[in-house]
Amino acid sequence: MSIPNEALQKLLQEIEQKAAQSQQQISIVKTQIAAKTRESRMVQLTLNEIESLPEQTNVYEGVGKMFVMTPTTELKGKLTAENAELKLDASNLEKKLHYLETTYKNSREHIEQLFKTGQA
Repeated sequence: MSIPNEALQKLLQEIEQKAAQSQQQISIVKTQIAAKTRESRMVQLTLNEIESLPEQTNVYEGVGKMFVMTPTTELKGKLTAENAELKLDASNLEKKLHYLETTYKNSREHIEQLFKTGQA
């Protein structure tokens, strides 16, 4: 039993479209992961610098175009929370990347399978 040529072409187009979408999403997610990782590193470096300062040191936090004095402990808490959130975001993006890569791989396998059945 063979699939009609028109249906085969339509199916092939749909699978190729899904593969192209997955590939675009993969590049977007990889860029987002790199940005989250870079941001997390910057927060960690800032946290390390603040931890090396004495407790009584005046620390200022940027708010818009001005700076506001913030207690060191409060700023450490904010930075720790921000770093944890960034790592969670990166972890979620890794999961999304894995899903997209699997989708792309499956699409490519379906395309190869269609070509094999179309030639038989």
